[in-house]
Amino acid sequence: MTDQHKHDSKEQEQADSSCDADVKGKPHKGVYLLPNLFTTGGLFSGFYAVVAAMDGRFEAAAIAIFVAMVLDGLDGRVARMTNTQSPFGAEYDSLSDMVSFGVAPALVAFTWALGDLGKLGWFAAFLYVAGTALRLARFNTQIGSVDKRYFIGLPSPAAAAAVAGLIWVSTAFEIDPDDIVYLVALYVALAGVLMVSNVLYYSFKDVDFRGKVPFIILAAIVLVIAVISISPPLFLWVLFVVYACSGPVLWLLRRKRHIAK
Repeated sequence: MTDQHKHDSKEQEQADSSCDADVKGKPHKGVYLLPNLFTTGGLFSGFYAVVAAMDGRFEAAAIAIFVAMVLDGLDGRVARMTNTQSPFGAEYDSLSDMVSFGVAPALVAFTWALGDLGKLGWFAAFLYVAGTALRLARFNTQIGSVDKRYFIGLPSPAAAAAVAGLIWVSTAFEIDPDDIVYLVALYVALAGVLMVSNVLYYSFKDVDFRGKVPFIILAAIVLVIAVISISPPLFLWVLFVVYACSGPVLWLLRRKRHIAK
């Protein structure tokens, strides 16, 4: 769910793009190191996921995608904290996302299960990859023109986590992918469709993480972390599946209220 961090950073990058030229109007020759290190780490994690899947180490591949998601959330935050936003960083981040949250989950899923379905398998995988590319392109062109409280379509990191979580939990509980291969194809394809849908997803951007909150909120966060620690693959997967389903459910509720009026 890290699109929310990039939304702020890319807006700032566009506003501060003039800062990337010196007094004489000449562009800087260098790039900011710190935020791009996190982006490179996310890119490497996505690449590692593909290599691990080719080696048959699907649990490691799934974990690598989750690591990429964490690093992707940090690069924008670090850039804002250190005032090191740049157009280069924004473009590099999008290309890294395409690898880590588009190509990597699709190829890991294809190697794990979808390859046995032939054309149907690669169609489902390609639908996911195309959905990610379209989702990222739309996100980049809509910065500053949509309600910050919501994302239009399922964010690509959340979609990648939902796919990787399924692979991780299936591997951890020794579920044979051949038994659920058609469900996997449908699941991956739906993730791709949700990314390009017009369904709204809550972005959590109106939550003030730096402000004071009631004690019960902190206790609830501690409880959630404790529950996840019991079985990380299971509860992380459930968490992102619930988030992926929240968009269509809220859409149905809004539509029902609209019809009732």
